[in-house]
Amino acid sequence: MPGENLTRTEAQERRAIVETESYDIALDLTKGPEVFGSRAVIRFRATEGASTFIDLIAREVREITLNGRAIDPATAFADARIALTDLAADNELVVDADCLYTNTGEGLHRFVDPVDGEVYLYSQFEVPDSRRVFAVFEQPDLKATFQFTVTAPAAWRVISNSPTPEPIVREGDDKATWAFEPTPRISSYITAIVAGPYESVFSELTSASGRVIPLGVYGRKSLWQHLDADYIFDKTREGFAYYEEKFGVPYPFAKYDQLFVPEFNAGAMENAGAVTFTETYVFRSKVTDAVKERRVVTILHELAHMWFGDLVTMKWWNDLWLNESFAEWASTIATAEATEWTEAWTTFNAMEKTWAYRQDQLPSTHPVVATINDLEDVQVNFDGITYAKGGSVLKQLAAWVGIDAFFAGVGQYFQKHAWGNTELVDLLTELEATSGRDLSTWSRKWLETAGVNTLAPELRVGDDGVISRFAIVQTAPADYPTIRPHRLGVGFYTLQGDELLRTHHIELDVDGDLTEVPELVGQRRPDLILLNDDDLAYAKIRLDDRSLQTAIAHLAKISDPLARSLVWGAAWDQTRDAEASASDYIDLVLRNIGAETESTTVRTTLGQLQLAANAYVAPERRDAARVRVADGLWELAQAAPAGSDSQLQFVTAFAGAAATPAHWEQVRALRDGDTTLAGLDIDADLSWALLVSLAAGGVVSTADIDAALAADNTAKGGEFAAQAKAALPDPAAKRAAWASLVDSADLPNTVVRSAAAGFTHPAGVEALASFVEPYFDMLLPVWDSRTYQIANYLITGLYPAALASAELRDATRAWLAAHADAPAALRRLVQENLAGVERALAVQERDAED
Repeated sequence: MPGENLTRTEAQERRAIVETESYDIALDLTKGPEVFGSRAVIRFRATEGASTFIDLIAREVREITLNGRAIDPATAFADARIALTDLAADNELVVDADCLYTNTGEGLHRFVDPVDGEVYLYSQFEVPDSRRVFAVFEQPDLKATFQFTVTAPAAWRVISNSPTPEPIVREGDDKATWAFEPTPRISSYITAIVAGPYESVFSELTSASGRVIPLGVYGRKSLWQHLDADYIFDKTREGFAYYEEKFGVPYPFAKYDQLFVPEFNAGAMENAGAVTFTETYVFRSKVTDAVKERRVVTILHELAHMWFGDLVTMKWWNDLWLNESFAEWASTIATAEATEWTEAWTTFNAMEKTWAYRQDQLPSTHPVVATINDLEDVQVNFDGITYAKGGSVLKQLAAWVGIDAFFAGVGQYFQKHAWGNTELVDLLTELEATSGRDLSTWSRKWLETAGVNTLAPELRVGDDGVISRFAIVQTAPADYPTIRPHRLGVGFYTLQGDELLRTHHIELDVDGDLTEVPELVGQRRPDLILLNDDDLAYAKIRLDDRSLQTAIAHLAKISDPLARSLVWGAAWDQTRDAEASASDYIDLVLRNIGAETESTTVRTTLGQLQLAANAYVAPERRDAARVRVADGLWELAQAAPAGSDSQLQFVTAFAGAAATPAHWEQVRALRDGDTTLAGLDIDADLSWALLVSLAAGGVVSTADIDAALAADNTAKGGEFAAQAKAALPDPAAKRAAWASLVDSADLPNTVVRSAAAGFTHPAGVEALASFVEPYFDMLLPVWDSRTYQIANYLITGLYPAALASAELRDATRAWLAAHADAPAALRRLVQENLAGVERALAVQERDAED
């Protein structure tokens, strides 16, 4: 990665010199499988006589011409930059180059479908990767118009930000050229090129402005039969209507295409008018309701970005939250209020808030408005703070200022700053104007300081069971000692027959270290006390001892799914913080998860259950805990309603938790059809999940995996096969997997991610000990030689966290101590790995006390 970074200071200095006007970009996608032609004409104004640089990552630069003056590429182009000197007031720069396709999901990604040999391309430019496709001033506050002309095989489709024109086909040639109209003024990172023999279907809607907005859905030929475009159009229409009404600003672009593309790193990307999505959202096999709901949230998240991020864009990446936090909040409220997924806030609590609380307790936590010194900083800041904590805080802000005033302020923000760039103060100014509130103190405490606080009940109860004192104690982490104001509810839940009913509820403001609650004095002490009832606040909450024991025995008897989610989360936080035992948490889950109705709550909780069994119980109890968990999951799977969401989740979790020969024999019997569960179809993806389990248990061979791949020779099958081979526990298989990932750079991004997950499968934990030293040896070479995305997959994915040992902790600390001068972003990833092991050791110690 040397030479490819850009500092905030450099960006500010360049912005002071340059004002971009337009890009005319011609791409030739017919030059073979490695490179494509890129010719960019950039027009910009500048301080006369000044010098600066433009960004480009290319195999070869053939021509650089500035204002008619030829510049030698050999002297001007180095370290991903082209030096520009003696600028005029008005400039025209021409850069002609050959750029490289990638298989990393960055820049212009090239994929060959193993099913039919067809080639598919898509671009992914956030954060700094449009420079992999054309010469560009790669920073969000240098907006311009972008006009793309693309030459590609005539049989392809080519899609960009502007509506797709009719291609000009050259007579006697199999090539065609698409000349797109210029975009509005946008940032380079939301431009897009998608090309290949994509299938498509079209529809339209009428915007609040009266314009007819064309809609398109695209996907690969070999997956097209599984793409439910009508449903996607329905959710899109619901989102359009909701956002245009609430924001008071019509959709700003000419059309809205949604493209499902192969080997995508993220869930989706908000390219203006041409959103790309992961093919995980094309359901070739049965998926859980959690995944279905997540797809809807993602659709609405990206649609919200057309306003938050695309129409109005942050000046620099420290205000990334102006994009992501708002899209996270907006998509959740839109999902809850405009679609059939009415429990979206329960999902938000189970998934996003769990993510946020975990991220906010890492040594790398940061304020929502983060300090971003360079591009490497922002790459690692697409995290639970920027997305989930920011969204949580915005939910609280909307409640505090009032939802109508909040939406009105947002609308004014869009109108005032349309097609421009903003900072935090610009948004707060509009919210203050519509709400009449001073938000400076709120911003300082919630957006500009890090850390998550903890709220716990403190009460005295008389012999008669009546509360004589009730208070809420707030504590802050030592490193981030800000005590914050909260608006929250307190719920009392009492066992009545077969139900754990909410029998009393109040809502109040909490501030300071101790808040007395006289309204609860005189009430009978309930079986369970739930702080933050209704989930208004962003804070960890504690269950007192009686409430925790009630939860372990009776959580399933709470009828409200949001209340259940809050209790699940509180119990998990207490376990992670070594204030309750991991063994008790396993009891809680196995006793109650069978009755849980919310799919995302089940999904999140089952993941936490596996972490508790594999890393959090005391080492001397670990084998027994893993057996107990697997046995319990199999019992739950057998008891689940036929064909239900829970049945699928429990079977999949059982396969992942299998720990004994008897378990793997049961997995084999399921996969082969010797054992059946009513309503359970062993479809392609479930069959692979079962095979990965068998591989981790060492009861299948490479030949068995190859046979499965031959039967499902698809991109998804290839990813599963890589995961299964890497999960094989014998030393030779582990060495082969390691070599394919670390010693070679050939594997595409999604295969790297899958193979790394298989390599560290907890069933093969004993084999990981011999890779601790090689892991640390590979860190700097991988960071220096791979793209950010691949380096991230390897550094986080290959860390042998399943060992959860003092030896791994000490080795990690030793590497950090010996590499104090390593790149900050790399050190952050290693420090986060270390934090997970340190936490596991503390929780193990607590578990051993019981």
